[in-house]
Amino acid sequence: MVLAVVVVAGAAAGLFAWANLPLQLASSPLDFAVRNGSPARSAAQQIRSQGVALSPRLFYWLARLTGKGTQLKAGSYQIEQGVTPWQLLRKMTRGDQSLLALTIPEGWTFAQFLQAADHAPDLVPDAGGLDSRQLMRRIGAPPGLDPEGEFFPDTYLYGRGSSELALLRRAYRLMQRQLAQAWADRQPGLPLASPRQALILASLIEKETGRPQDRSRIAGVFINRLRAGMPLQSDPTVIYALGHDYAGRLTHHDMQVASPYNTYLHPGLPPTPIALPGAAALHAALHPAPGHALYFVARGDGSSVFSDTLAEHDAAVDRYLLGAHAPAVASTAAADKPPSLRRGHP
Repeated sequence: MVLAVVVVAGAAAGLFAWANLPLQLASSPLDFAVRNGSPARSAAQQIRSQGVALSPRLFYWLARLTGKGTQLKAGSYQIEQGVTPWQLLRKMTRGDQSLLALTIPEGWTFAQFLQAADHAPDLVPDAGGLDSRQLMRRIGAPPGLDPEGEFFPDTYLYGRGSSELALLRRAYRLMQRQLAQAWADRQPGLPLASPRQALILASLIEKETGRPQDRSRIAGVFINRLRAGMPLQSDPTVIYALGHDYAGRLTHHDMQVASPYNTYLHPGLPPTPIALPGAAALHAALHPAPGHALYFVARGDGSSVFSDTLAEHDAAVDRYLLGAHAPAVASTAAADKPPSLRRGHP
C-alpha cells in the first residue's frame, strides 16, 4: 500500500515537472487548430501533428488530474517558443485563441462583402454556390428578403476554420440590432414607413456623403424631397442600376436607364438598399438636419453646397461644376466607382 502511494506520488511529481518544461516547436510563433468536440488526448494528437512535441498521454493526464479535461475549447491558437504544457492547457481552457480579422467598409455592397468573405484566409467558404435566396435562408433571414444592405459593415474577428456562413450570420444579426435601435430612437414625423425604408435611405446617404459632417444635411435634403413628392435624383442609385456598365462618369444616356433603382425616373426610394450603411448613416437617416434644402452639389473637395431653391442650386452648379476651374468629377457620388451587382440581382 505504501509502495503504491509512493509510486502514485512519484508519477504525479513527474507529471507536474513535465508540465513546466518548455515544449519544442517546429517554428515560433506556431499556429495550430483543434476541432470541435475533441477530448484532451485527441486535442493533443492534433496539436502534435501540427508541429508541437507534445505527449498526448501526458497531456491527457495533466488535463484530467487538474479537472480541466472537459474545459478545452476548440479553435485556433498561437504559441511561441518557451511555452509549457501547463501554459498551453490554461490557454486552451480560457479559449485564448489567435483570431483573424475581416474588415467590411461602410458603403460596400453585399457582393463585395461576399467576395471578401469568399477569399478571407482560413475562413471555410461554405456560402459558395448558394444564390442570394438560399444564403439568406441559411442565415435565418425572413423568406424573400433581398440581401443588399442587410449586413453591418464592421471588423469581424474569427478563428481559423470558422464558417463563412456563421460570419455572415453575425453581420446580419448585428445590422438588425443596429437598425432596430436606430428606428426606436428616430425623430417623429419622418416620411418613412418602416425600418426597411430607413435602411434604404441610409444606404443612399452612405454613398452620397463625401464628408461625415454632411450626412445629416444630405439626409435632410432627401427627407424634404420625400415630403414634397419630388424624385430623389441620387446619382449612386443610377450607378448601382448600371452595375458593370458604369464607365466611371454618368452620361445623359446613363440617366435614362430603365431600372426601378433610377431615382431620376422613379419617385420615392429605390426597392432595396444600394450599399451597406454604417451606424452614422443610419443615425442621419432617422435624424435629418432641420431646414428646407432640396438640393446639394459637390464642391470637389468632399464637401457639398446645399440650396433651398433651384435658382441657388443652379448658381452652385455653375460655380462648382461648370466653371473654368471646376473639378474633373461631377459629384462625390459619381467619383466613387460602385461595386458590381450582388448575386441574384434581378
